[in-house]
Amino acid sequence: MASRSYSTSREFKSIVNKIVELRGLDKYYQQGELQVKAVDNVSLTIEKGDFAALCGPSGSGKTSILNLIGGLDSATSGKVLLEGVDLSALSNGDLAEKRKNRVGFVFQSYNLIPVLTAYENAAFVLDLQNVEPALIRAKVMKALADVGLVGMEGRRPDQMSGGQQQRVAIARAIVTRPAIVLADEPTANVDSKTAELLLDLMEKLNREQGVTFLFSTHDQHVMDRAKRIIHIIDGQVELDEKKL
Repeated sequence: MASRSYSTSREFKSIVNKIVELRGLDKYYQQGELQVKAVDNVSLTIEKGDFAALCGPSGSGKTSILNLIGGLDSATSGKVLLEGVDLSALSNGDLAEKRKNRVGFVFQSYNLIPVLTAYENAAFVLDLQNVEPALIRAKVMKALADVGLVGMEGRRPDQMSGGQQQRVAIARAIVTRPAIVLADEPTANVDSKTAELLLDLMEKLNREQGVTFLFSTHDQHVMDRAKRIIHIIDGQVELDEKKL
């Protein structure tokens, strides 16, 4: 009886910790008369607290996988489960809500709104969630403090360096306390020193606050820091290794 209870407890913990599950995921794109398979029968799991990287050359399918996980694109076949919910079973409205509330995004081009300040960019999703203003302020100021931007909340993107803009993007991604942050080539547009500082920041958020990160990258800086490397070649998982 004791053995059965332990097994059940372990299985329950695994289910609770499972943030993303991909099951036999395929994605085709039409290019003229050709049909290109960007994602080929991918099955993998991302668990709570992971600091993982999808690695591979340009065109390997890693960004396509991120877009499918984040609900920015839909699979041709297979399933994407986010916290146990099959994204393909959701209406467009429910999918948008799931994406808004449970997924944070960090893009290589920052994707900040040029006319908004750092504070307003970080607050943008909370505004969409109709959070009360006092709580928005508390959450945004904490997020900006977490990324080292106290005193810069009034600056617009054109008044900040690339590294500072990416810090705003990270603040925006974590301010809602999402289940997972998807970071697509987050160090691509910054120099190596800034890349290391950004990785220091994300590593600290992962270690101290338990923020789950999944990167797509071919940057060695990111691969050196990731606790788990998922090698993607021609849309397939070639190797999935965890560092000791």
